[in-house]
Amino acid sequence: MRDVLIQVLYLASSVLFILGLKGLSSAKSARNGMFLAELGMLLAVVGTLLHLEVVRFQWILVGLTVGSVIGAAMAIFMPMTAMPQRIAISHAFGALAATLVGISEYSRHGTDLSHGTMAALGFEVMFGSLTVTGSLMAFGKLQELMRGAPITYRFQNLLNISLFIATFGLFIFLIFEPSRADLFYLMIGLSFLIGVLMVLPIGGADMPVVISLLNSYAGLASAATGFAIGNNVLIIAGALDGTSGFLLSIIMSKAMNRSFANVIFGAFGAVAEGGPARTAEGLTVRRMTVEDAAVQLAYARSVIVVPGYGMAVARAQEAVREVAEQVEKRGGEVKFAIHPVAGRMPGHMNVLLAEANVPYNKLFEMDEINGQFAGADVALVVGANDVVNPAARTDKSSPIYGMPILNVDQAKSVIVLKRSMNPGFAGIENDLFYGPKTSMLFGDARDSLTKLAVEMKNV
Repeated sequence: MRDVLIQVLYLASSVLFILGLKGLSSAKSARNGMFLAELGMLLAVVGTLLHLEVVRFQWILVGLTVGSVIGAAMAIFMPMTAMPQRIAISHAFGALAATLVGISEYSRHGTDLSHGTMAALGFEVMFGSLTVTGSLMAFGKLQELMRGAPITYRFQNLLNISLFIATFGLFIFLIFEPSRADLFYLMIGLSFLIGVLMVLPIGGADMPVVISLLNSYAGLASAATGFAIGNNVLIIAGALDGTSGFLLSIIMSKAMNRSFANVIFGAFGAVAEGGPARTAEGLTVRRMTVEDAAVQLAYARSVIVVPGYGMAVARAQEAVREVAEQVEKRGGEVKFAIHPVAGRMPGHMNVLLAEANVPYNKLFEMDEINGQFAGADVALVVGANDVVNPAARTDKSSPIYGMPILNVDQAKSVIVLKRSMNPGFAGIENDLFYGPKTSMLFGDARDSLTKLAVEMKNV
């Protein structure tokens, strides 16, 4: 009877995971999707605790308490602008759990391991280990504990590939010779090193792809854990996580018109040695005041807001909503254009705008909104750079050439909020900023938007 109950709970948990993942496919149903996934996880935990193998609950209760305190603190005190870092560190924790389970199972069974079990354990600890250090590296870059720009050195790609081939060779050897504990732990050590070296040359512009790819690795490690310990719900949940993360990585790469190989090995955003530097010599920008921007927005009938990473850094999402409300009070229409790779993680802008209570029906993906820029009176760009750069269409020498962008330059007028004229992650000048229809409002985005909302009330 106990075994039947466990399998029923696992089945219900798996169904809820699938429904939860489906709910995350749109902003409108994402909250319900999260609730379903949380319920599924609760049922999975309850089912696991019913196993007869659990003879004492003391350490389980300690882990439950510590984990709950950490999780509650992260949920309550961590700002939404730090969500990319939180996702990265969560991947590290999940992968570490999978790695420790693999090490425990290997130690417990010793040399008494079948080829299939050893394959699952080896896959689990290899991908789990590189995900741990890779996620910690991503966290360090996102939290600015280390340089966010690519860190490169000579023969880097050759070293990384050689190291992975050597580690994979150890994995294959251990499947047939599981008794070699020294090689097992060497494989783990090399995997930890691969995770560090893999993320080291990746810049901030590629963090959305890196985070989703690490999510995929963590899922694969979890699925392998399920095979190793005979846990069905881990296999299903890990497979869902691994597959969805991989597909999301493909979508992110497509949104940047780049391949996986270019993301992992391209060092996007690094300064090219001896390469031609595209500068803004002879070009000037047109500055505007808050008062001028207030007048322009107050009388606009159609406004499209383009949020970017600068909005996240300035924590300006509430101020953006206030400006949008002022436009709407005067009879104008406001829409938000979301580029797939705006920010530091997939859906970053959606999360921030949802926190600011911007209605879901005002958020539009790039394919939905691009045809509407030509009819917009004002395009308000808040901290976005490369995703609105027309060079992606026209300059074949540009590193972002071919990347789908938002058609901001087609709007009747453009207001860009930036701290300075520093280039984006691609390290190139943005033609949009020097266009005849563009005006620059310099300063902290939240401060500028707050003043803008106040000034619009007086227009």
